[in-house]
Amino acid sequence: MEKTIRIGTRDSELALWQAHHVQRQLEALGHKTELVSVKSTGDLILDKPLYEMGITGIFTKTLDIAMINGVVDIAVHSMKDVPTRLPHGIIQAAVLKRAPSEDILVHNPTENLENRLKSAENTIATGSLRRKAQWLHRYPQHNFTDLRGNVNTRLQKLKNSNWTGTIFAKAGLERINLIPENHIELDWMIPAPAQGAMVIVAMENDTFCLEACAKLNDSSAEIATTVEREFLNKLEGGCTAPIGALAKIEDQELHFEAALFSLDGTRKIGVNKTVNLSNAGNFGKLCAIEVLENGGKALMAEIKSVLNTETEA
Repeated sequence: MEKTIRIGTRDSELALWQAHHVQRQLEALGHKTELVSVKSTGDLILDKPLYEMGITGIFTKTLDIAMINGVVDIAVHSMKDVPTRLPHGIIQAAVLKRAPSEDILVHNPTENLENRLKSAENTIATGSLRRKAQWLHRYPQHNFTDLRGNVNTRLQKLKNSNWTGTIFAKAGLERINLIPENHIELDWMIPAPAQGAMVIVAMENDTFCLEACAKLNDSSAEIATTVEREFLNKLEGGCTAPIGALAKIEDQELHFEAALFSLDGTRKIGVNKTVNLSNAGNFGKLCAIEVLENGGKALMAEIKSVLNTETEA
């Protein structure tokens, strides 16, 4: 009897959409599947910023444990939520075709958003250090408030507030048909590494699931996200930090834009380079080394010190 592939997923609307998306593709290949919903720590604790919780892979850890314990066979994640170092025994099985990587600002109704953003009377809601730092780099006069929860919760909180807006990954809202008319694309904001990509992980000794999932892999998305996550891994060293990275492939060339920001957005250390696709191996790591040597090492130490102090407080 053929094995039924048990697909582990969080129970948010977006996570379930992603799991069903993978389920449909696997079943189209003739495989039997079953969804297994698991609630993560990141879904349960909504009153603290992620960086204060001190857990690597807060949205993936519960599913990792379920996989190691044999409760599920594979897990589907938004790749930007997955730590660059996977737990021992778990490996990347496939990266699906990438959705849009951009961030968008969903804003409350206003007669002229552009004019409003020029003033100091703005509050932007986000739980992301990366988004906050880049926004402050562009709009240093604006205020921020922390915002947690799934996309539906955050959209509702925005409607009930006097905030100017909140920032989302376009891909997440697009997947569950929740992009409202009152939004703008933030084409100047560098997305999180692997934003817009979905990844499937499995146990390294599960040949059946690895072979099944390999048929869903998109090579362009795999190469681009590998470069972005290499950059993140070399810079971050286990610390949540304001880091953006985006690799794009076109005509056998890989264009890479990435940056490290100070928490207050006043400083930016970045790279913007193009390399032949045949030379893309270790490119993310090499770019990260350049950033570290250009002041990034000191800035990362400063960021870690500030975040450790806030966590302890």
